[in-house]
Amino acid sequence: MTKRFLELLAREASAVEFEGPVIEARAAGADPAAVEELERAKVEALKVRALLRRRARREAELSALYDTAGDLSALRDLDAVLEAIVHRARQLLATDTAYLTLHDPARGDTYMRVTDGSISAKFRSLRLAMGSGLGGLVAQTAVPYATADYFADARFRHKHDIDEAVTEEGLVAILGVPLRLGQRVIGVLFAANRSARPFHQEEVSLLGSLAAHAAVAIDNARLLQETRNALEELSQAHRVAREHAEAVERAATAHDRMTSLVLRGGGIEDVAAVVTDVLGGELAVLNDLGRPLAGDAAGLDAGVFEAAQASRALGRTVRRGDLRIASVDVGGAPLCTLVLRSDDADERILERAALVCALLLLFRRSVAEAEGRVRGELLDDLISRPGSPGLRDRALRLGVDLSAPHVVVVARHDGQRERAAFWASAEAALRHGLAAGRGDEVVLLLPGTDAGPLARRVAAELSVSLHAPATAGAARAGDVAGAYREARRCADALVALGRAGDGASTAELGFVGLLIGEGRDVPGFVMSALGPVIEYDTRRGTALAATLAAYFAAGGSPSRTAETMHIHVNTVTQRLDRIGKLLGDGWQEPDRALEIQLALRLHRLGHTGTGDSVGSQPI
Repeated sequence: MTKRFLELLAREASAVEFEGPVIEARAAGADPAAVEELERAKVEALKVRALLRRRARREAELSALYDTAGDLSALRDLDAVLEAIVHRARQLLATDTAYLTLHDPARGDTYMRVTDGSISAKFRSLRLAMGSGLGGLVAQTAVPYATADYFADARFRHKHDIDEAVTEEGLVAILGVPLRLGQRVIGVLFAANRSARPFHQEEVSLLGSLAAHAAVAIDNARLLQETRNALEELSQAHRVAREHAEAVERAATAHDRMTSLVLRGGGIEDVAAVVTDVLGGELAVLNDLGRPLAGDAAGLDAGVFEAAQASRALGRTVRRGDLRIASVDVGGAPLCTLVLRSDDADERILERAALVCALLLLFRRSVAEAEGRVRGELLDDLISRPGSPGLRDRALRLGVDLSAPHVVVVARHDGQRERAAFWASAEAALRHGLAAGRGDEVVLLLPGTDAGPLARRVAAELSVSLHAPATAGAARAGDVAGAYREARRCADALVALGRAGDGASTAELGFVGLLIGEGRDVPGFVMSALGPVIEYDTRRGTALAATLAAYFAAGGSPSRTAETMHIHVNTVTQRLDRIGKLLGDGWQEPDRALEIQLALRLHRLGHTGTGDSVGSQPI
């Protein structure tokens, strides 16, 4: 019969089948002693069967652990490792859920890291203080704990938020084992059911073994991630170092090229060419007024100039969209601005180029100031000592031909003497003229014949440079000293007339110009106001000028004019029509009529330049 039990063990029969030999012996009427012997043999056989089953289960668990270790070792990502651990724990223990918490050294607690089978968002975001709840107790003591009924277990400290999350998840039986690295607990691995049941020692041991593998895998993944991070940081540092070296080399090359061209006498355009060659993109170099010295400034709006102000305040390049703006000032006054249109550029090279441009401009300014002093001294001599010997030769050495037509312009400003003198000096050098500063005015001797337009241009451009109104009077320079006095009076007249910030010549001021003019060109004034009428009378032998004088004397009445001149009123009307055609529209407007009447009075006194007066002409 013992052989029968061995056969049952060999084919892994169920526990019920082991009752068969005993039942058969009793049915056959076997001796009670023999039946008792069979009972003992059955019990021993069942013990052997249970032992074999435990060993088989243990073998399966060890095999599963081995497979788990292999799977974990193949994973490189920490998140994947943690998810695999929790999933395998749930499979091995056949529980409703499994989860894992990790220690947070900064806060001194543990936090939920990964779950498998969880249904509660609150549970998945749970944090456990050391000693609080079952997990907190495991993390604090580094000892496994299992409870068949969580809420009835008083071995650990219950906290409302933890219990509330466990209730929401529906957990009852919980097993937690520490994740240990040496003497350090890095987290807790849990398996839990939503019904009350105890966890056997074999299950505790199995989860503990999995936790041991998991701790090593977690540490390996962490070390691998740290190694990756270190390699990435090293690679990034290498890239930064390489890019820095390349940038330094580019900057050194650009510096050498800019230094070389400056030593060769290069200008702003040459510096701009070096910058665009090294950095690419489109470059514009602007002066202190925002006007281009090199490149194209079209399309630059007011925001660029605001960025230039910010660049000067910060002392570095300012970005605005795809524009890089580097601006330099001297003594708080803007000197130059570089605007580079490029998506990516070495700003240090741009800033260095801005400094080089600033140095070139300062050098130009120094040269211009030195030359300006020489030009100013010559102009002072022409005004104050016109009879000094050698003035014409000194002018020729400066590129000024005094025998050519010139205009003297006197520009009044608000006291910014240095800036106004610098602008005037640069303007004179550019136009082959002379300039000098005299108190709150600058004097320019410029080639040309049109005094009025030249005065207006000087007033407009100097006003822009000073950011304040500048008033310019001008006179043609037959005699420089006399033209200077006339231009000064013209500027005074403009201010007195409320035209500050404007420019004009004495000729353009009409009879006011006649009153303030140095030479008082009476014939010129008469001819400018009345010339076509006088010339018509001279050619035709008519009396249009006399008729016009009588018309004004009669208060603009044709009939009274006819009575005064003893002619028919139709004749007066015909003559007035002819006068209107000769003088043009508007000759009877108050201002124009006043100048015509003054010209008629002077003409009658004989200052016509034609050799005849009104009184000598037939009516």
